[in-house]
Amino acid sequence: MKIIDLSRELYHRTPSYPGHPPVIHGVWKTHEESLAESGNVHGLASMFISMVDHAGTHIDAPRHFGKSGIPIDQYPLEKCIVPGICLDLRHIAPRAEITPADLEVAVTKAGVPVPRDGTVLLCTGHHERTFPRKEYSNDNSGVNVAATEWLAQQGVVHFGIDSMRPGPEGDVNALVHKACLDLDITHIESLCNLEALLGKGQFTFIGLPMKWRGGTASPIRAVAVFDL
Repeated sequence: MKIIDLSRELYHRTPSYPGHPPVIHGVWKTHEESLAESGNVHGLASMFISMVDHAGTHIDAPRHFGKSGIPIDQYPLEKCIVPGICLDLRHIAPRAEITPADLEVAVTKAGVPVPRDGTVLLCTGHHERTFPRKEYSNDNSGVNVAATEWLAQQGVVHFGIDSMRPGPEGDVNALVHKACLDLDITHIESLCNLEALLGKGQFTFIGLPMKWRGGTASPIRAVAVFDL
């Protein structure tokens, strides 16, 4: 079995979506402080973290798209362990729209079909090209509504991308979110290391969210598993 980590590292003030609060990660208690409080029995260190539920690599809950959508604590876990493929879209220009035709060509080149009740991960090269520079927050390519509809028609439960948003910045991105609600699918944002999946065929994707009551999203530890 081989596991490939597709998750961004979380650390103090890691790049976050424009307008969202920063990730705050710090020391709550040191080994020395805890040791003194215990009467020199033993020192246990601990840290704290404060973050938006869309921090780092995360899955959007349908509740994020509209009030009628379910929150993350109700999202079916069966949809979090699914077959997946990765498509090479690194030739798409920054800020450009990924179309159904682009996806069809990429699937043909991948040589494996889109798995029903699975996921499609879109390797645009954005993370590798821009992270953690300021361009990471807004210079991404992404799917348009027609491409989102195409993915849903293939029977996926979600799709993922190596940028902070599924569509290019602006109205297209907002409409892609709306389309996900209408189509009853969702997406995973801020993936990384997708280049390691190209040409490798189908894998098992695992990305389990935290059980946040009423959450609009959740960070996940996203991995691709081969030979499970």
